[in-house]
Order: sequence, then structure tokens, then C-alpha cells
Amino acid sequence: MRTIKSHQDFERVFHQGRSFKHPLMRMIVCDALSEGDSGRVAFVAAKRLGCAVVRNRSKRVLREAARACAFPRDGFDVILFATHKTKTSSPDEMQAALRSLCRRAGIHEQTR
Repeated sequence: MRTIKSHQDFERVFHQGRSFKHPLMRMIVCDALSEGDSGRVAFVAAKRLGCAVVRNRSKRVLREAARACAFPRDGFDVILFATHKTKTSSPDEMQAALRSLCRRAGIHEQTR
């Protein structure tokens, strides 16, 4: 899974992307830098969610949902943010929430 690592790329997605919200997570989607570029994804859990154990669990659940939904999608850079409800939700609930956000964002699932 390719991830967004540089601060510059993270800022580009954050400022140029479109935001979509669900009670379990928030997603920002931006087109990739070049046409045909494979997509990347980033997972964010803010300190206000709790201690490191809670933040790491939230990111693990987000990563598992992203894998199940065939992320990253070609041509898109995506940032997934954990919310307070992320830490108590199951992986199945997170997958359903991510699929819902993808439909709203117009990111179609790829067949692998």
C-alpha cells in the first residue's frame, strides 16, 4: 500500500482536496499529481482522540478497512481521519463507512 509521506504532499491533498464526512471517519480526496499515477493513502489520528494506544488502534482499523476496500485507488490521493467513534467501531462498520464515502466521492472500486 503506497502512503503519503512528505509534508508537502500531505498539505497539497489537504488544501486542494474535497472533504467527505461520516460519523466513523472523515476523508479528503485529491487527484494524483500526474495522470495515470497510482494512488496513495494516509491515515491520521489526532492526539485529541486519546493516548497512543487508542490512536494506533484507530489507525489499524482504518488501514484494515482501506485494504478491504482495495485502497489506494489509481489516480487519487486520499487522507483518512479517525473520529471519536472510530475507536469503538468494528472493522465491518468501518468498511461500510468507507464504501459509503467512496460512493459519495465518486471513487469507484477497482477489480484486482
